[in-house]
Amino acid sequence: MNALFARIVVLVSGAAILIVETLATRLVAPYVGLTLESTSAVIGVALAGIAAGASLGGRWSDVLPPRRVAAGALAVGGLGVLAVRPLVRVLGPALGPGPFAAILLVAASTLVSVTALAMVTPAVTRARLSGLEGSGTVIGQLSAASTVGALAGVFLTGFVLVALLPVAAILLVTAVVCLLLALCTATVRTRSTVTSAAVAAAVLGIALVAVPGRCDTDTVYYCARVDVEDDVRVLVLDDLRHSAVDLDDPAYLQFAYTQRFADAIDTAFAAGEPLDAVHLGAGGFTMPRWLAATRPGSTSVVLEIDQGVVELGRRELGVAEIPGVEVRIGDARTGLAEVPSASADLVVGDAFGARSVPWHLATAEFAAEVHRVLRHDGIYVLNVIDHPPFRLLAAEAATLAQRFPHVALMARPEQLAQGVGGNAVIVASDRPIDIAELGARAAARGEPGSVLGDAATRELADGAPVLVDDWAPVDQLLS
Repeated sequence: MNALFARIVVLVSGAAILIVETLATRLVAPYVGLTLESTSAVIGVALAGIAAGASLGGRWSDVLPPRRVAAGALAVGGLGVLAVRPLVRVLGPALGPGPFAAILLVAASTLVSVTALAMVTPAVTRARLSGLEGSGTVIGQLSAASTVGALAGVFLTGFVLVALLPVAAILLVTAVVCLLLALCTATVRTRSTVTSAAVAAAVLGIALVAVPGRCDTDTVYYCARVDVEDDVRVLVLDDLRHSAVDLDDPAYLQFAYTQRFADAIDTAFAAGEPLDAVHLGAGGFTMPRWLAATRPGSTSVVLEIDQGVVELGRRELGVAEIPGVEVRIGDARTGLAEVPSASADLVVGDAFGARSVPWHLATAEFAAEVHRVLRHDGIYVLNVIDHPPFRLLAAEAATLAQRFPHVALMARPEQLAQGVGGNAVIVASDRPIDIAELGARAAARGEPGSVLGDAATRELADGAPVLVDDWAPVDQLLS
């Protein structure tokens, strides 16, 4: 095996490992959520597979012809890459959400391919070594080539491939390249085996496409789809129903948290008064649509990180027809920093990474940015999902209570008293909040006793940590 071909082989195998693991985060998200735990599961499984593969590849290359080991590892790795997506789609619904389910799902779907591909570098290295002289150079060059391949795999996937190709296509191309290299690496005696693997690959390739999934669209960040339920269009991102839209009734609000947003807005501002709003997260553009319908002349700056969600909204949810909307693609934190001071009457916080507010949008530093953007009589409404013992909700309430002199919490009484959990809305403002009016509106739509005033909200937050950029473990607080 000549030096150039050896470097190509280990570079491709290293790239394939990181392509699989980068895509694994996206593939498992519809079933286990996109959290720090699921990302950690992907990294952990990848490292375990790389360690196991390095050990097995080195050991087997001492007792079998190294080229045969490398070819077999590439063939098995290629087949494993093809199997990743079907395995996730079959096992995902059975395992359900949660950190342990994430570990099991990632391991079951990717560990074989990663382990096999990690065997390639030690096998190729063994094939290139003819003695001790010059061995350090050979080992160093091949190790460097594998690392360069890994870097290329993660950067190309994250920055280029996901934006250009569907996940299935990326996996298919990766697998085909691995199988072709296996055929080129194999000796004459082992090429029939690799050819058989190619036949199996054709079957898995069909499964890769044929096994149904949960996505209409693979965006850069989400598995996204729009379901139609009794003429209402529901946006589903990964495994969560995010927004509900009635195209014939732009003022329609189905989800309770959006109704709470509306109560807070209508309590704070005179009926029909146009508002300047900033929305953190687009979803299905439910609140910009509602503002345009109930408060004509309102403007909405929507900060959305995922271009794919916006495009899906334009295709399926009539987003292009909403007046007064300006969409800015990018992270909400950096996007809010570009919004002029004292320019908004309303900031709507509805950005989520899986089930939690993204950590950098939950801190005191970000609350200060929200406060800067709001006018003196403006309000901030924030959607928070939490469950008993409500550590994240309490921490977020404490964080906002430190910055704003007036806070309120909106949640059904049974959510807190009976430990049910779910969506809650925090309202924060520099001016007093009319708790009586807010409570009356909630009672009128069937949620009596669902509003906690400033004192009760601060009591809930008592003892909870204030989240800051240096410490904001939102996923762990939620879990």
